[in-house]
Amino acid sequence: MFGSVLGAFTPSFAALGGKAWRIPWRLSKTRKANVRKRLREVDDVIDVLSASGIECKQLVLAQALPKEHEMNTRDKYTTFSRTAKNHRKG
Repeated sequence: MFGSVLGAFTPSFAALGGKAWRIPWRLSKTRKANVRKRLREVDDVIDVLSASGIECKQLVLAQALPKEHEMNTRDKYTTFSRTAKNHRKG
């Protein structure tokens, strides 16, 4: 009765994880731009720390990671998931 009236507030199946139907399977242009911006900011922080002369194990490991422009698009726009078949979300 109220399903068509409530629109986005209709309940979803618990088997689908609740709000699973609202998560798009493809990222929009703005979300991709925000991901790229966030990765560039992380790269800038790593560069500033390495230029300051600080030495620690985590910084050495972070410097070994690829920068935003060197990353594959699949690695940029997906995240790790233990439960997914291919170990990636998105």
